[in-house]
Amino acid sequence: MKNWTKEELKIYILIYCSNADFNESQLEIDYIKSKLQNSNFEKMHAEFEQDNDYQSIQKIMASIKAHRCEHDKTLLKEIMELFLSDGKYDILEQNLYRGLKHILK
Repeated sequence: MKNWTKEELKIYILIYCSNADFNESQLEIDYIKSKLQNSNFEKMHAEFEQDNDYQSIQKIMASIKAHRCEHDKTLLKEIMELFLSDGKYDILEQNLYRGLKHILK
């Protein structure tokens, strides 16, 4: 497990969410980049690409716990905005949102 900054965690979660429907759109990528303070998008995206789903969830859960951001309402809001950024909110995105909401509660 790598020690991510809180921003890197946010970037990774948003990238993970943008792939919920197996279609990472340019609108979603642009949304993620608009929420960044640093330019770690490429680094985090490369890491995401190397991880399988199980590894992604394990990293997300460990980092949420390490940063004590279980009650991050802003992150949940940004996740929802990301899901809605391409004009669709399909069942895969809905299920992932429910799961992340449970982890971030």
